[in-house]
Amino acid sequence: MTFVTQCPFTACADGLILAVRLTPRAGRTGLDGIRAEPDGRPVLCLRVAAPPVEGAANAALTAFVAKSLGLRKSEVTLVSGETSRTKRLHLSGDPQALAARATAWLGGDGPGG
Repeated sequence: MTFVTQCPFTACADGLILAVRLTPRAGRTGLDGIRAEPDGRPVLCLRVAAPPVEGAANAALTAFVAKSLGLRKSEVTLVSGETSRTKRLHLSGDPQALAARATAWLGGDGPGG
């Protein structure tokens, strides 16, 4: 596993797109750092205790990200990767403010870190 220091998110007009690699059925829900995918793109590695059954892991993922970044659950939506480990989430809000929160969270300074 290669860990990188690049940001796993990109700004868009109405928020951020966050690239995530999810591990369901973990012993605990948490942040495992950032790594590079085989194509070189950075992804945020997260784990959730929920199983990948009937959307439970995806719901746990969006709830965890929302809580960690101080967002409402409705402000975190799954854009792609519903049945894949690699997912893209859309975070609604001001891109600069969200980028600052995400950077603080990834550095361990955020409310969920």
